[in-house]
Amino acid sequence: MMRNSLDWLSYTIRMAFGALILMSAVTETALAQEDVSTENTPGILKAPLDFDREPVLPKIDPPTDQDIAKAIAGGVKFLVADQNPNGSWGSPTRTKALNIYAPVPGAHHAFRAATTSLCISALIELKLQDSDAIQADAIESLDRAEAWLLEHLTGLRRATGEAIYNVWGHSYSIQALVRMHQRHTGDEAKISEIEKLIRLQFDMLGRYESVDGGWGYYDFRYHANQPTSDSISFVNGTALIALADTREIGMEPPQRTVKRAIAATERQKKPDFSYLYGEYLKYQPMRGINRPGGSLGRSQCCNAALRMWGDDTITDKVLMNWLYRLYVRNGWLDIGRKRPVPHEAWMQVAGYFYYFGHYYAARCIDLLPAEKRPGYQSLLAKLMLDRQEKDGSWWDYPLYDYHQPYGTAFALMTLQRCR
Repeated sequence: MMRNSLDWLSYTIRMAFGALILMSAVTETALAQEDVSTENTPGILKAPLDFDREPVLPKIDPPTDQDIAKAIAGGVKFLVADQNPNGSWGSPTRTKALNIYAPVPGAHHAFRAATTSLCISALIELKLQDSDAIQADAIESLDRAEAWLLEHLTGLRRATGEAIYNVWGHSYSIQALVRMHQRHTGDEAKISEIEKLIRLQFDMLGRYESVDGGWGYYDFRYHANQPTSDSISFVNGTALIALADTREIGMEPPQRTVKRAIAATERQKKPDFSYLYGEYLKYQPMRGINRPGGSLGRSQCCNAALRMWGDDTITDKVLMNWLYRLYVRNGWLDIGRKRPVPHEAWMQVAGYFYYFGHYYAARCIDLLPAEKRPGYQSLLAKLMLDRQEKDGSWWDYPLYDYHQPYGTAFALMTLQRCR
C-alpha cells in the first residue's frame, strides 16, 4: 500500500514537472515573439533599439474636454465621499487572505500616508489648474486631508526590519507637500511648517536608502539599521521624481542621495529603455518581468526620473516611443488589472502597476514639447475614461481599502495632464 502510494506520488510529480516544462516552452516562445513587428502592424518598431524615429500614432476618436471634465468630476466626488472622518484616505479593512504582507501597524501607516498624499496632490493639481473643478465640499475635504498629513507624517517609520513600505509614504508626501507649498503661497507660517516636513522626508529617504543607493520596500536579509537589499527601479523613479519636484519651490534635495539613486537606476536600465524590476534580477535580464511587456508600468516612471535629473539618453523620441508602446501594447498591463495575486499575470505583471504606470506616462508627456503632446494626451485620456468605475473611482489591485483612493488619485492626475 505504501509502495503504491509512493509510486503514485512520484508519477504525479513527474507529470506536473513535465507540464511545467511544456508551459515554460510555450511561454518562452511567446516571449521571444513579443517584440517582433510585422508589415501589417504599422508604427511598431521593427528594430527594438531604434529610437531615432517618431512613432505613427493610431487613429482614435479623441475624448473631448467635456468628456474629461465629466470623468474628473466623478473622481473628485468619489474622493470626497470616500474620505475617512479624520481626513485621511484608506484603511486596513477588507482583509481578504489575498492581501499582501503588511505587518501592523507600521505598514498601514505607510499605505495611508502614501494614499492620502496622492489624494492631496490630485485635488491641489486640479484646483491650481481649474478652480471650477474643485467645489466647496472638495476644498473642505482637502483642508482636512492637509491637516491630517501635517499631524501624522512626522511619525512615519518602517514597519519592521523587513517591511520598508514607508519609502512610498516619504516619496508621495514630498509631492503632496510641494503642491501644498504652491497652494499656500503667502502664508509664511504654513510654508515654514511645510518646508520643515520636506526636509524631514529628505532625511528619512537618506536613512532608509539601500547600502548600494536607491530604495527597495523589503529587506529580508539582515534587518540592519540601513537596508541591505537591492534597490527596486520603479521605487527609485518614484522618489527621484518627487525629489526633482522640490526644485519647483526652490528646495534642493541631498545630492549624495540623488546621485546614488540615479546610479542605481542606471544600472537597471536596458538598451531598449526597459528596466529590471529590481537590481537583484540583474542576472536574469530576459526574464518575463524584465522584458518590455513586463516593464511597461516601470519604463514611464524610470524614463521620466532619469530625464528630469539630466540623463540625455532619454530623448523626446524615447519618451514618445514608450508612450506609443504603452497604448498599443496596453494588454500586457491590462491583463493584470484587478487580479488579486501580485505578479500572476503574463510577464509577471502585477495589477498595481496599471494606474501607477499611466500617471508617470502623463509625467513623460509633460516633458515633451507642447506641439508633440496632443496625440499622446488623447490616447492616455481614452484609456482612463474607458476604465472609470460606475461610482466614479478607478482601481487596479485590491489592496485592503487603499486601492480605490490611490487609483482614483493617479487617474485624476493623469487626466488633468490630458486636457
